[in-house]
Amino acid sequence: MESYRDYYRHKLILITGGSSGIGKALALKLDQAGAKLVLVARRMELLLATQSLMRGPCRVIAADVSDALQVAKAINEVEKDLGVPDIIINSAGVAHPGYVQELPLSVFREMMEINYFGTVNTVKAALPSMLARQSGWIVNISSVAGFIGVFGYTAYGASKFAVRGFSDALRAELKPLGIGVSIVFPPDTDTPQLTYENTLKPPETKALAGNAGLLSPEEVAEEILFSVKKRRYLILPGREAKLLYVLNHLLGGAIYPIMDLLIHRARRKLQHIKGG
Repeated sequence: MESYRDYYRHKLILITGGSSGIGKALALKLDQAGAKLVLVARRMELLLATQSLMRGPCRVIAADVSDALQVAKAINEVEKDLGVPDIIINSAGVAHPGYVQELPLSVFREMMEINYFGTVNTVKAALPSMLARQSGWIVNISSVAGFIGVFGYTAYGASKFAVRGFSDALRAELKPLGIGVSIVFPPDTDTPQLTYENTLKPPETKALAGNAGLLSPEEVAEEILFSVKKRRYLILPGREAKLLYVLNHLLGGAIYPIMDLLIHRARRKLQHIKGG
């Protein structure tokens, strides 16, 4: 993969969820490329820990992306002190798997508030200045569960499908106005969030995950940065995400019988174990 570093040198880049996981990996790689960074996340202690790893300029702001007022305040602070970001990366997100009949409605609302409205809040706050300048790039991170309904992820998947729908329309609206959009569909990635999810996953979901590969946050970040430099809308990190996208979109939903078979086998194995 060719170098992307020169493209990001001296660019002002704001990353939500920049203190952990994919967002942190992006921040570290962008710092190495000479970018100027603003990291936004809820926990200041994690932000400061990430900031301490940076060699170049890095502003950290504690804000909850699900709160539109907090996001607007953070964006205003950045624009006043540093200027209009060249790139916005919406990486803040949470996941809470479980059987649909057992998940409380509060979990569905939380997924939408953080994963979907968190993305919308950030875009809406940053967009006016980008439009006035007639340039910029917005990167929204969805998930493979944002184009395939994954067993155990009714709440999370719905929020990531919403990010996909928002991004599709956003791309069409903003392209004539000089602003680019990318959407990222990462597969399972080795992050603290995934570690937490693994404590909650139904057995069938764990069985599906066991048949899937696992990318590092650095691999996902590398693919994102290379693809944004190439001005690509659709970003599918790793071979597995690309294969699943093809099976789902180009082969008439051929992925569903495969997933059903894997779930059927997982349930039979569980029944066998329970039966002794």
